[in-house]
Amino acid sequence: MTMTDNIKKAGTSSVGENTRTIGYALLIALVIRALLFQPFNIPSSSMVPTLLIGDYLFVSKYSYGYSRHSLPFSPPLFDGRILARQPNRGDVVVFKKPTDNRTDFIKRLIGLPGDTIQMKHGVLYLNDKPVPRVRVEDFVARDNRGNVQRIPQYRETLPNGVSYTTLDLIEEGETDNTGVYVVPPEHYFMMGDNRDNSADSRVPSVVGYVPFENLVGKAEIIFFSTDGSAHFWEIWNWPSSIRWGRIFKWVD
Repeated sequence: MTMTDNIKKAGTSSVGENTRTIGYALLIALVIRALLFQPFNIPSSSMVPTLLIGDYLFVSKYSYGYSRHSLPFSPPLFDGRILARQPNRGDVVVFKKPTDNRTDFIKRLIGLPGDTIQMKHGVLYLNDKPVPRVRVEDFVARDNRGNVQRIPQYRETLPNGVSYTTLDLIEEGETDNTGVYVVPPEHYFMMGDNRDNSADSRVPSVVGYVPFENLVGKAEIIFFSTDGSAHFWEIWNWPSSIRWGRIFKWVD
């Protein structure tokens, strides 16, 4: 065998090794994404003040077990859930929108199977009892031009003790008064913390009741956050656009 042949053989071997390494890395990444954690970014203001546009967080896939929606593109490999664990009232949940089974939504789980839910004058009623809420300091929203908007903010506490803040953007808004919703078996009722700016289970044509199978995972921790004031090529502005105080913040 000539030196040239040896070089060609070594080159072929190196390419094969690199290909295998990349393949293993992709397989490991797929397993982690499907079984452990999936990154998710916040594209809308429906969960303000808990989550802001530009937050990036990890969603634990194992929290509720696994369904076909745990896998990329939701392949119809099986029905129901494997290693199913029931979610808790108050969890912040990523789920596939039931009306298309494709789009990822993130909301707070308010109603469990069998619960009755109703909004009266902006107050949440759970099983015919008003959920306690206390007015706290206004939420201050600032746009990129420095304009400030002060929004009424409330601390709401569910029967299991989970407490969080909600916004009341519009007094007597469109979804501040609703009929009574009765959550079916194996379904859940989801709501955004930004109560007047959230398409959620109060809007049947958009979300409605969410099947257990559609739950993707529980929002756990914010690992990055940016206010969007810097373009990707404006490296010099990156430090000022990052919300440093939100990094490694647990999602409550």
